[in-house]
Amino acid sequence: MKENINTDRLPKHIAIIMDGNGRWAKQKGLLRAIGHENGTKSVRETVESCAELGIENLTLYAFSTENWNRPKLEVDTLMKLLVSSLKKEIKTLQDNNIKLNAIGNLTSLPKKVFKELHEVIAKTEKNTRMTLTLALSYGSREELISAVKEISDKVKNNIISSENIDESVINKHLYTQNLPDVDLLIRTSGEQRISNFLLWQIAYAELYFTDVLWPDFTRQHLYDAIIDYQKRERRFGKTSEQLS
Repeated sequence: MKENINTDRLPKHIAIIMDGNGRWAKQKGLLRAIGHENGTKSVRETVESCAELGIENLTLYAFSTENWNRPKLEVDTLMKLLVSSLKKEIKTLQDNNIKLNAIGNLTSLPKKVFKELHEVIAKTEKNTRMTLTLALSYGSREELISAVKEISDKVKNNIISSENIDESVINKHLYTQNLPDVDLLIRTSGEQRISNFLLWQIAYAELYFTDVLWPDFTRQHLYDAIIDYQKRERRFGKTSEQLS
């Protein structure tokens, strides 16, 4: 499948909603936490595969603002898993020249998670091959509200004029201000919704849904998504004739 990928037409930014860990575990009669643990294998394989292909940006929806409402045991397990994964994967990030980034309401994370996260971000900040962004305690509506408040304060204090507010101004006030728009959004597990993820940034993204549960997601499934993406005509509001 990899041989069928046109490396001249790779998406610059892939975002993934990693869904199905709990259902994967339930199908096997296991605790949901086991599903999340197995999901880390798919994260590692996907990150390495994207780096090998030459994908410049990969964003993973790791924990949403709504996920805080899950049972305390599951949330605690996810946070512990995040810390252990960050410690374990620092070598993989360094060996593959991958820069770690994070977006979301990061101050709401437990202190240990926040500390470990920023230590890894600092250690990888000079890496240049690919930027891996983790969306943690992230909600797109919260992100947009935060941006509106910041812009409003600047207008109020005459830092910017309301007449000058355009897409670029809004982009500069989002968590993703240093990232390009998403080209390809992948969601696993068969669900076909966006779930409050990068609503502004996916305005012209190609959406790809697969029934595969996240712990079963392999590099071959990633290749399938990219090949499907490359078969599509991205018109951005124009006609096919205009593009040709």
